[in-house]
Amino acid sequence: MKPLMPHPHRLILASTSPYRRILLERLGIPFETMAPEVDETPLPLESPEALAVRLSILKSQAGALGRTDGLIIGSDQVASLGKTLIGKPGTPEKALQQLQSASGQTLTFYTGLAMTEAASMDTETALDVTRVTFRTLTQEMILRYLDRETPYDCAGSFKAEGYGITLMERIESEDPTGLIGLPLIALTRLLNQFGMILP
Repeated sequence: MKPLMPHPHRLILASTSPYRRILLERLGIPFETMAPEVDETPLPLESPEALAVRLSILKSQAGALGRTDGLIIGSDQVASLGKTLIGKPGTPEKALQQLQSASGQTLTFYTGLAMTEAASMDTETALDVTRVTFRTLTQEMILRYLDRETPYDCAGSFKAEGYGITLMERIESEDPTGLIGLPLIALTRLLNQFGMILP
């Protein structure tokens, strides 16, 4: 395999998510990570898609502050069931409640993406939308799943890239990596716009 050519920008992922880091590693570009400090509180009447994009911008621009070079990637995912926002459960009890609510329903996942060039603070954005329809789930099914995978740090309480796929009726998506947390198709497009040409 030929070595990758050097790219004209440093690449920084403004996220501590292990899922986003693993996804970005697929592109084979050296990158750094940092933890952006942003207030993730939704604004009054803010739609889920607007929230996902706004938080992505805040993260990428927070990562760009104080830097003179580099491309900073910010991403955020918001899940909703109807008009109800669905966050990371954090506990087994909350995960059980989330999956019981999702049984036979469709959750929509909005994954925002922002890229900021530190030197100019120019920022470009993208939004990936994925709809996940769940099978009818019994409490026993949910508990067996949670015992096996413990997805307490995932919005919606499941990992589609893992055993969570057994809970699904169907997934409607233009980019399967968007559901995991970093839409690589849109990211590749933004990288190309900023001069990091892939492949």
